[in-house]
Amino acid sequence: MTDKLFDVSGTVAVVTGGLGQLGAQYAKAFLERGGRVVIFDVHDDREKARGRLGAWVDDERLLLCAVDVTDRASIEGALAAAEARFGTPDVLINNAGIDTPPDVPAALEVGPFETYPADSWDRVMAVNVKGVFLCCQVVGGAMAKAGRGSIINVSSIYGVVSPDQNIYEYRRQRGEVFFKPVAYSASKSALINLTHYLATYWARQGVRVNTLVIAGVFANQDPGFLAAYEGRIPIGRMANEDEYCGAVLFLASPASTYMTGASLVVDGGWTAI
Repeated sequence: MTDKLFDVSGTVAVVTGGLGQLGAQYAKAFLERGGRVVIFDVHDDREKARGRLGAWVDDERLLLCAVDVTDRASIEGALAAAEARFGTPDVLINNAGIDTPPDVPAALEVGPFETYPADSWDRVMAVNVKGVFLCCQVVGGAMAKAGRGSIINVSSIYGVVSPDQNIYEYRRQRGEVFFKPVAYSASKSALINLTHYLATYWARQGVRVNTLVIAGVFANQDPGFLAAYEGRIPIGRMANEDEYCGAVLFLASPASTYMTGASLVVDGGWTAI
């Protein structure tokens, strides 16, 4: 029997970046529990989607939309398609985001703060902040008109605390220049205050807005990075790609109806140090 406290069956969830490593996990979590899912992603190739979602690609409860989250018109078009198929969404998971990966070869991108390229800053901010802002305006606005909804803004430990530059020492010991860039941290920090703003703005209109703060996810990273990262995190390992689904389902479900404007931290203990 389904526990109604955590029941998301029939829920319409929009997942941005839904064909990424984590976005696909969130999408499957809803589909497996009877939810309906609208994926906003820059890719809408069904074969590529099948690699992430398997047989769910053919399920009538899934809608794939090619969306540029930095373009309001693109989001509006996808919302119209979602509403025509499922009605007004109940949940918006702002998961789409970009970062500089730890194995990036471009020295300029990961050089000292003093020479960090402004165009890199603009690119990250466009997706990670403007993209969330626009999706909240368009999809969140539709939820507010309907008088209900839950928005989950996916942030990061690096939006709460500064990156630990020491975990990249293995790169510097190789003679490389490497510093975790500033833009990702600044962008993820911005989401926390955006959450606060919207939580109070829409509180009387039935739309809850919360932040999910997550740590790193295992993705076959460089062994040097893994050793340094996992040595820093209290739980001793990176997250598995499905380990944030419980938090997402909680924030989307009736179990969290009195929770808004909050940050739910799921980070293996990283920020406890």
